[in-house]
Amino acid sequence: MAAMVAWTLARYFLPAAVATFAPYTAMVALQATVYRSLRDCAQYALAMALGATLAAALAAGAGIHGWTFGLLTLAALWLGHVLRLGQQGNQVAIVGFFAFSSGQGRIDYIGHLAASVAIGAVCGLAAHLVLAPARHARHRQTAAADLYAEMSKRVGGLADTFEATIPDADRVRQWRRDWHRLARDCQTLQRNIDTEEENSLLNPRRSFEGAARALPRTRASITIAQRSLDHLRSITRTLDYAIDSQEIENLPPSFRTGFCSVLRTSASAMQEIGQTPRTDDSHLARLIEDAASKLAQVQTHSQTHPESRPASPTLQGTLVTDAARLLAELRTGQQDLNHT
Repeated sequence: MAAMVAWTLARYFLPAAVATFAPYTAMVALQATVYRSLRDCAQYALAMALGATLAAALAAGAGIHGWTFGLLTLAALWLGHVLRLGQQGNQVAIVGFFAFSSGQGRIDYIGHLAASVAIGAVCGLAAHLVLAPARHARHRQTAAADLYAEMSKRVGGLADTFEATIPDADRVRQWRRDWHRLARDCQTLQRNIDTEEENSLLNPRRSFEGAARALPRTRASITIAQRSLDHLRSITRTLDYAIDSQEIENLPPSFRTGFCSVLRTSASAMQEIGQTPRTDDSHLARLIEDAASKLAQVQTHSQTHPESRPASPTLQGTLVTDAARLLAELRTGQQDLNHT
């Protein structure tokens, strides 16, 4: 619609030779976000001014010749690259071609060209401001909460598997695949948050109160999830190996029970981080410290109270190390959330 209005106005007020620039500029002004629309429109207007000025200068100073056209091309491409005009960099050369070939470098043609671009920009930006993209900050928060809910659920399932007399190897392998899928989901959410932060710039639509701080906190929580998933993958990979090699049977019952308690407390901490309302920092700190205390007890007990089953120090050490790294990541994440 904006392009049609721009073309109609340009055809009515300006020569037909420049009318096409109006709908094209209107399309340039209709990007995914208001901020991007204004940025691209400004870049295109600058590219148009440079291309037209360069064409007029060469036509007036050296005339319309093949070598001047070649010089125009080289100069326009160089300017488009050096000035970092983004996707509009090539427009310096394209507008220059029109102004040089069709307009013969005449000032009146360039004036009409500028007017056509102005009409298109006004139509495109007006349409974008009226029909501005919706704000999705709440959706991003909800998506992050859903991600953490999935992580917490699977960590709880992982704890159940440790306690089971006969662990389910198929479930463990499914979790390994799930961790990779959730890692991809984290990357997608990070991209969506980037887009939403840009969408919030200059957007006339109102969002919920506190949305400006909600997005950085959501980004921080997704970063915590990405790093935590690395350690969860390692724990699950170790468990998968222990089941295949039957070494899990050598884990003392007290170690398995204590380690399961660490995992469940960590899952509760993850739920606290991922919830939509603001994280209760004191409650999160207590959960992390509780999990760390339980892990220290597990490690101490396994070293000072040998049990009847054969020892598996390497397996125990690997699991304790991975769990300690997971808790360290959650503790660092808690500090990051405090600064957002």
